[in-house]
Amino acid sequence: MVKSIISNQSKQSNFIPTIKLLRQYWIFPSIGATILILELTLRFAFGLGNPPLSQADSDTGYRFQPNQKITRFGKKIEYNQYSQRSEPINPQKPQEVSRILVIGDSVTNGGSPTNQTQTITEQLESKLSSIGVNFEVLNASAGSWGIGNQLGYLRKFGTFESNAVVIQIGTHDLTQPTSTSERVGRNPNYPTHPPLLATQELITRYILPRLFKALKSDSEIPQVSKTEREQQFQQNIRSLKTMVSLIRAKQIPLIVLFTPSRADLIPTPNTPKYKSEFIQVLQQLQIPVVDAHTIWSKLPVATVKSYYRDKVHFNEVGNQAIADLLSKKLCDNSEFKLCSQNITN
Repeated sequence: MVKSIISNQSKQSNFIPTIKLLRQYWIFPSIGATILILELTLRFAFGLGNPPLSQADSDTGYRFQPNQKITRFGKKIEYNQYSQRSEPINPQKPQEVSRILVIGDSVTNGGSPTNQTQTITEQLESKLSSIGVNFEVLNASAGSWGIGNQLGYLRKFGTFESNAVVIQIGTHDLTQPTSTSERVGRNPNYPTHPPLLATQELITRYILPRLFKALKSDSEIPQVSKTEREQQFQQNIRSLKTMVSLIRAKQIPLIVLFTPSRADLIPTPNTPKYKSEFIQVLQQLQIPVVDAHTIWSKLPVATVKSYYRDKVHFNEVGNQAIADLLSKKLCDNSEFKLCSQNITN
């Protein structure tokens, strides 16, 4: 009996270290499994690890790499052979097609939060095609493009035999410098190749930048003087005039789409700085303008709020509202002659 008790106690004393040892070694597999589950979730549920890729360009500063088709955050994103957020196109416009080139910045592009079919250009194409004419609306854009970058794109690729050109310019674009290729490959928002891990992209592109921004004081944010803003505005106007000359040299009609920032309308409408001078230039150049700022200033605040996803960019509802304004302008203006079955080159 005594021997049996001693034997049991011996087994128990040997069993306890074994349990501790198993627990110790199970920690590492558990951590590994957690990391693997996180990686797979980020990659397959959110599309992280497979971002839209950019490339440096001597003409445009940078643009999206051609021929990309990916899914991010459940949204479809596609870039054709000319770095447009559009389906692949025939550079020689088919006779039966009415083509519109829209050139802009991240507002036109829509970014990863916007599904391909819900961008301004896709909704405009759908709206115009509903009248029975075969329309093709091209989306030449990239995040943080300024007017100088748009000019560079036109110089490099031309107008694709378009029947009309729409130049999208927002409040922030009026004094925005031309973006350069320096950010490409260095800034996590402009990768040139996919990251090794989706977790890596989560940390470097989303978590760390927001953390650094929250910790940065106002004194650390570079300040732009009034003189510098004025000089940049004048430079942008010169770039715009060059764009207009290039387009009109091909006898293509154009429209300027002016898109307001949220602060220009909410809580109460106010006139953005440099807008008045900008509109005067458009009038002098006799360029039709879709002034979303003025039009939306007359709408209820709740309606305007429903158009924005952040301080500058529109959501799907706002994109549709812009597409409606553009389609009306394009169809009502006799200069364009787009909403007719008789489309000519």
